Amino acid sequence: MESSTQHTHTGPVPGTSPGRVVVVGGGIAGLAAAHRLLASGASVTVLEGTDRIGGKLLTGEIEGVRVDLGAESMLARRPEGVELARAVGLGERLGPPHATTSSVWTRGALRPMPKGHVMGVPGDPAALADLLSDEGLARIAQERALPPGDVGEDVAVGAYVAERLGREVVDRLVEPLLGGVYAGDAYRISMRAAVPQLYAAARRHPSLLDAVGSLQAGPGPGAAAPSGVSLPSGGPVFAGIEGGIGRLPGAVADAVRAAGGDLRTRTPVLGLSRGADGWHVRTDQEVLTADAVVLATPAWSASALLADVSPKASADLSDIEYASMALVTMAFRRADVTSLPEGSSGFLVPPVDGRTIKAATFSTRKWGWVDRAAPDLFVLRTSVGRYGEEEQLQREDGELVASSLTDLGEAVGIAARPVATRVTRWVGGLPQYPVGHLARVARVREALAALPGLRVCGAAYDGVGVPAVIASATRAADEILGGRREA
Repeated sequence: MESSTQHTHTGPVPGTSPGRVVVVGGGIAGLAAAHRLLASGASVTVLEGTDRIGGKLLTGEIEGVRVDLGAESMLARRPEGVELARAVGLGERLGPPHATTSSVWTRGALRPMPKGHVMGVPGDPAALADLLSDEGLARIAQERALPPGDVGEDVAVGAYVAERLGREVVDRLVEPLLGGVYAGDAYRISMRAAVPQLYAAARRHPSLLDAVGSLQAGPGPGAAAPSGVSLPSGGPVFAGIEGGIGRLPGAVADAVRAAGGDLRTRTPVLGLSRGADGWHVRTDQEVLTADAVVLATPAWSASALLADVSPKASADLSDIEYASMALVTMAFRRADVTSLPEGSSGFLVPPVDGRTIKAATFSTRKWGWVDRAAPDLFVLRTSVGRYGEEEQLQREDGELVASSLTDLGEAVGIAARPVATRVTRWVGGLPQYPVGHLARVARVREALAALPGLRVCGAAYDGVGVPAVIASATRAADEILGGRREA
């Protein structure tokens, strides 16, 4: 190991240049922040503690087929993700899923995913007719006769929906949909943070059915529906990238390097302090001095780095919990997989049904590039693990594969053995957004606003999806740039 050395840096004259910025974290948040900063003339160094960039965006191979081993798509109705992909040369590789219909495996059968809901909350009981029992549908129909609802400053999605429409709609649809995004518990997840358009509509309407109905009416001709809103005739909501969404970090990293950015892996950051000449970022090899720092790391890592410079922000970040999950990717001979529902891209599984898997994605059906890459194979993946189920990730790979095959056999009749399997564990992969999350994030940002040239970004703040994470990075970069210009 090299001896620790102090690198001093004389910053530019305030207001003339963004100066030198160190970005801590080489996931898509850190890369997007670096890309934004470089475009404005900053000198940028990205420090990533692991041996690769990309964070939760990762591609790999199974039987020679390139597949996503992390997130596989991004919302197309938010512009940040597709705009960044186009900016780094992936525009021609963007495309929607080939199959967009899905099901819910519940009450012993695969049931079509209903249309006409907002993250599982219906505007009309008829939308869930095939999914719920007669008693569950009758409970929804009684909602307008209840006293007016009040979401207050924030409320748990599951708790409020159960109060208005009954637990069955939460357990059979809201829970698996939210669980697919956050791997969390709908009865804890903040409506204001996770489904903000529903929270805003619920504040305007005393009836939850009427609130959903107002969203289903649409934002007007030519405008995109809010994310999470399922319109009966809506177009593709998601976009993928040929070769995998995991290609995005590499393309952004190439653009960062081409613009003069310094991107270092295997460079963990061990400490952060403030001196008269700027911020001091201590790695295991040296101390870098910068005019500004962007922390694009998980909340627990940012908390540790902020412990001395901003104890209040550090304390709030330390309270953010994470869920762990595993993805089980399997390749079958295509001839052995003939029982799947026609045209389906996969299915969700409510926790209340007591299965091991929480979802299955038929990758060969969903993504044309997977289909074309292996005409004799069928690739699918299951996901396992939710908030509070960390014990699932302690099981051996073979156990997770066997449990997935058991559930797939019961759900869609697959009896064959896969020709190849791959288990990918994401320990602490998804931050949780409980009631009060946005207030916590606001406190963190308020505390950091008092420190010149220090910002945070990533999945722990404004949303866990790729576009939301990129938007968080853009905000951090723009605030750094604005602060330098106003200095």
